[in-house]
Amino acid sequence: MTTTIQPGTGTPADEPQVLKQSKMGTGAGSAGWPVRIGLLVLCVAWMIPALGMLVNSFRPRDEQFASGWWTAFFNPFGSSWTLQNYTNVLTSDAAGIPMSQAFINSLIVALPATVIPILIAAFAAYAFTFMQWKGRDVVFVIIVGLLVVPNQVAFVPLVKLYSGLGLNGTFIAVWLAHIGFGMPLAVYILRSYMSGLPTAVIESAKIDGASHFTTFWRLIMPMSTPALASFAIFQFLWVWNDLLVALIFLGRGDNTVATVALQGLQGQTGAGRELIPAAGYITIIVPILVFLALQRYFIRGMTSGAVKG
Repeated sequence: MTTTIQPGTGTPADEPQVLKQSKMGTGAGSAGWPVRIGLLVLCVAWMIPALGMLVNSFRPRDEQFASGWWTAFFNPFGSSWTLQNYTNVLTSDAAGIPMSQAFINSLIVALPATVIPILIAAFAAYAFTFMQWKGRDVVFVIIVGLLVVPNQVAFVPLVKLYSGLGLNGTFIAVWLAHIGFGMPLAVYILRSYMSGLPTAVIESAKIDGASHFTTFWRLIMPMSTPALASFAIFQFLWVWNDLLVALIFLGRGDNTVATVALQGLQGQTGAGRELIPAAGYITIIVPILVFLALQRYFIRGMTSGAVKG
């Protein structure tokens, strides 16, 4: 595509000036065909296991064990497609509890374990960013330093502490564990984001007589929505997909979450292996919906501060 520019006053009029523009996808920073082909191969390879699990979730037990999932594409009308796997997963108590109840338990665990640390970390990030107090930087370094401590080293002391308080096997135990494990990262992310907010807005609020709580709730929180949503996605996915913390502090029983119930479907003899693909897709419905709902905030939160103008 070319654009002809007529010469202005005082410029030679022998021939028009021509401004050349590169075609779409061929300018600086655009990916070439080798890169595109490589990305396509990676995407296909990444999706193959999910596709295989999806196909097997609609196949009966005998066909799952007799042939690979890809054989269903060679004879799609000869395969015995069924929804019985999903029905059995939602109603069967092969894992000690129906998956439908375990699904609800996962929501009961994930929602508070996501919202509470975000609120606490947002208050802490505001204090570390906009409030002056003695030892502020030292405390912040200590909190960030907790990121390098493996969560597994705290399991034994926490189990003993919760046992003495009678909290083992309750939702409160797993809430406190997830809140404590997720707090350092939340404080670090939110503090880094808030440090890039315009200080003129904060100063104007002080001049108008706004308290710290008013400034935080009416100015900082709305302005920090991308960062809050980004961490909410990470925290929710981590809590929802967690198996170890839920297995240690909740165990199996009436409070079993979806990941523990999914792991228990196979049993000791593998009697429920045909239900695992269907159960797997049931458990990923909520994370997919959460990511799609907060995707625009996630991208803004990840890219904020990358370009300054």
